[in-house]
Amino acid sequence: MPALNLDTDAERIAERIGEPDTLFVACLCAEWCGTCRDYREGFDRLADAHPEICFAWIDIESQADRFEDLDVENFPTILIEDSITTRFFGTVLPQVSIVARMLVDLTALPNMAGAPKLRPALVAA
Repeated sequence: MPALNLDTDAERIAERIGEPDTLFVACLCAEWCGTCRDYREGFDRLADAHPEICFAWIDIESQADRFEDLDVENFPTILIEDSITTRFFGTVLPQVSIVARMLVDLTALPNMAGAPKLRPALVAA
């Protein structure tokens, strides 16, 4: 299944991230960004390869009211959270292999402490 889109799949995302031990991977982007549009196909392929992970595509401009305190300056910005904490939040080069490698590394280290989670903004609408 390709990445869920927060604009159209908000309820499904909330269900998936409410499941225990579900890893959440989001690409924060903007529709006007050509790099983001090019990146999306590979991000969807990565989502297809990992159905156990909740992948989401979030257009930060159409969802600005949910993320007004979030400072996204470059694209693509990737967010990876487990059920406990944020594992990664930052800009990456537009190469899906980078996120694929991070997933291998991060899933090998469960329950690590990290930054505060973004999930509350996703389920509050």
